[in-house]
Amino acid sequence: MSRAAESAELLFARYGPRYRIYVTVVALLGTVSAIVTTTTVNVALPDIMGAFGIGQDRAQWIMTGNLAGQTVGQLLSAWLIASFGQRRTFVVGLCIFVASLMVAAHSPNELVLVGARVVQGLMAGVLQSLTMFTLFSVFPPERRGMAMGYFSINTILGPAIGPTLGGLLIEYFNWRAIFYMALPFSLVGILFGSLLMPEREDTDKRANFDWVGFALLCATMSCLLGGLSNGQREGWESDFVVGSLLVAAGAGIALIAWELYVPQPLVQLRVLKVGAFAAAACVAIVFGIGQFGTTFLIPLFVQTVQGLTPLDAGLLLMPGALLLGIFMPLGGYLCDRLPARALLITGLASFAVSTYWMRDVDVNTAFSWMLFCVVVSRVGQSLINPTLNATAMRSLQTTQLRQGAGMINFFRQLGGAFGVNLLSVSLDRDTFFYSDRLTSMETAANSSTRELLNAVEQLLAQAGASPELQSAGALHFLGKVIYAQAYTLAFRDCFMIVTFVFILAFIPAWLMGRRAR
Repeated sequence: MSRAAESAELLFARYGPRYRIYVTVVALLGTVSAIVTTTTVNVALPDIMGAFGIGQDRAQWIMTGNLAGQTVGQLLSAWLIASFGQRRTFVVGLCIFVASLMVAAHSPNELVLVGARVVQGLMAGVLQSLTMFTLFSVFPPERRGMAMGYFSINTILGPAIGPTLGGLLIEYFNWRAIFYMALPFSLVGILFGSLLMPEREDTDKRANFDWVGFALLCATMSCLLGGLSNGQREGWESDFVVGSLLVAAGAGIALIAWELYVPQPLVQLRVLKVGAFAAAACVAIVFGIGQFGTTFLIPLFVQTVQGLTPLDAGLLLMPGALLLGIFMPLGGYLCDRLPARALLITGLASFAVSTYWMRDVDVNTAFSWMLFCVVVSRVGQSLINPTLNATAMRSLQTTQLRQGAGMINFFRQLGGAFGVNLLSVSLDRDTFFYSDRLTSMETAANSSTRELLNAVEQLLAQAGASPELQSAGALHFLGKVIYAQAYTLAFRDCFMIVTFVFILAFIPAWLMGRRAR
């Protein structure tokens, strides 16, 4: 097939204005398949922990590894598009993604599962940046805010259908079935993407790949995430943790120096010279921490503390995601007409308020209240996503769009990867802290403790247990109660951390509004 037949201009000439709709739908279909698996795994974590006999500190790598892969994939996208074109990158990326789904569905242990999740994240990152670049390039400047609203639809369908259908599949099959859910979207995307996505121009010069930057980025992220996640278990002064953090620091410094020196860097740090884009990057990092942090915490809390099923956890997230679908195009419409500063701060404030309301959650918190908090946060997200994307991209020159699309998503995924990692560490650390604190209060002089132990011993006596078993059983039950209370208090702390993180984002959001052109 000739180059002219593959160009975006002649595809417009062939299909007319409808081509813009066709390519938008195809690009979103491919991207939503990746987003679905990201959000679905959140409700499957407790089942995966039970299947492989692992704790929350190791299970979080299933999500963190995926987000880290997405972070790197955002940066690979610009080079892949320049070297192979949008069509080939899109189709091959989806094929690799499908293969990783099959590996994850049949993984024999958590190491294979985490590896498959990293590959899924890598392809998801490539596809998300490619989709943003495609939509931004086929829409005229005056409608690019709406285009970013359409792009944000993939963040709606994933949270809307992913956790709910995932919970349903877990309920009637098992957690492995969730990886088959994205297959229909992926296969349709492969079919129509090979027909409708624009092809690379033969006149485009192929860029050299920054292998040194890629290696330094992988070393920085893997060592930093590994050091942080193992600090609680191995000890913060252990050789492994200290060594990992030192290697991460050295690799990170080398990465910055190299990327500012090399002519064609993987991490386009030079776009941060644009004030509005630099402010948008700060907002994206903080927003990524909060957005992905809450999608990690909420399903885990309602299943492990409140005892809800994966289906219940999915149903808890679905109304907010559907409401997000209503407000997201509206957010894109508003960002073409209202100041970015006002929309961003309003959205961040909504998210902060919703997590602040969760500061007192416990085993008895009503499902309806949790649902309301999720809905409020999703309303805020509907204002943040399109405004952040559109304002960041508008601040760049046309020649910088390809790099900018990858960078803004890179910073959001970077915040998400470290947000989930640090919140998992905080949850683990605070649980131990509160367990020790509560245990120290359970003495013989504590009347409530004596009443609880006596009540449990009487129940065991009625069941025919021996006196020795009665005493041991009562103490075991007391330990479970203490741990459950400590776990709940740790979740409360995590929700407050997310609240403060969103409040901190007000500063770059304000600066972003001032510097946007």
